[in-house]
Amino acid sequence: MNNHSSQTNQPQSNQRFALIALTSLFFMWGFITSLNDILIPHLKGVFDLSYTQAMMIQMCFFGAYFIVSVPAGNLVKKVGFQRGIGIGLMIAAAGCLLFVAAAKAQQYALFLGALFVLAAGITILQVAANPLVTLMGPSETASSRLTLSQAFNALGTTVAPLVGGALLFTVAGQYATKAQEAESVIFPYIGLAALLVILAIIFTRISLPTPSNMEEESTITPTVSILSYRHLVLGAIAIFMYVGAEVAIGSLLVNFFGLENIAGLAEADAAHYVAYYWGGAMVGRFIGAALMQRIAAGKLLTINALVIIVLIASTILNDGHVAMWSILLVGLFNSIMFPTIFSLALKDLGPQTSRGSGLLCLAIVGGAILPVLQGVTADSIGLQISFIIPVACYVYIAYYGVIGSKPVTK
Repeated sequence: MNNHSSQTNQPQSNQRFALIALTSLFFMWGFITSLNDILIPHLKGVFDLSYTQAMMIQMCFFGAYFIVSVPAGNLVKKVGFQRGIGIGLMIAAAGCLLFVAAAKAQQYALFLGALFVLAAGITILQVAANPLVTLMGPSETASSRLTLSQAFNALGTTVAPLVGGALLFTVAGQYATKAQEAESVIFPYIGLAALLVILAIIFTRISLPTPSNMEEESTITPTVSILSYRHLVLGAIAIFMYVGAEVAIGSLLVNFFGLENIAGLAEADAAHYVAYYWGGAMVGRFIGAALMQRIAAGKLLTINALVIIVLIASTILNDGHVAMWSILLVGLFNSIMFPTIFSLALKDLGPQTSRGSGLLCLAIVGGAILPVLQGVTADSIGLQISFIIPVACYVYIAYYGVIGSKPVTK
């Protein structure tokens, strides 16, 4: 388009409004993603699933990131950020509506298919929105800006367990049959579909600025492979580890709190505590946005990873409230990890930024693989000891913060 240069000089108030609009997307995909943590124990009970089978929910949801990320990156480059966001929202809405068919058919496989379609739409939103936020201002404050936007993503993840727990577990307890219990998902996902369609309409009406360095990206043919950027490749592995660990922990909290040696909570009560896990991430992201103005992002990332290792060790070795609150506190220190790894990995990529973003979104497939691995471990040797899987992930993240994140071109 020939109006890109003028868009980059829009008044700062217009750019601020665009950032606010983008932030609403972070909230919505956070809400939808966290709702899986309630959907997993709900469908586990409806269909009498093992931990491994229940974790297929996360495999289908996050597997979409692996399959759709590259096509999504190409789509966004072809149609632009604004149309890409609109397309992503409509695909996500279609995925929500497929829950109605899955509930009526009472087929677990159909639920998995609906989740895949929903996640495909979310993937397009991630590919478009994350790099746009990092480029809507000075590169020196990119980590802080993306962390602030991710804080509203965390607000969505905090609200979802409360809403989902109330609608699925409380209402489901009133049903006499498994079929009626399965259909309790219909109302929440129809509501989500309506909200997503409304957002899609809004994004057809607003004007999103196109940063000048993104214009360069569309006209310059890269001469260096993105795989030659060591900090990007290692950052993709860090995203894989982080997302996998965070999702695996969140997915098993309801069942973990139900163990007699931990808290013995009913599902509806345990769902409320899941909100503390994600709420800690929300609070931590606001704090992190301020801390990273004073502390190097990589250093803060390593500190948080080391604290989490200690907390999960406490969860494995203790029972009762010590184990319960240790794992809940992990959310607080998880807070800055995704946006920090993302921005560190994209540093100094220049015209390769969009391709780098696509690679990082591809790595979100960790949320599909590591939860299943922990599910297999839980089925084999016990749920509590299975948290050793996330520990290994945070060891790598600690390494990335102090060593792997330093830009080196091969």
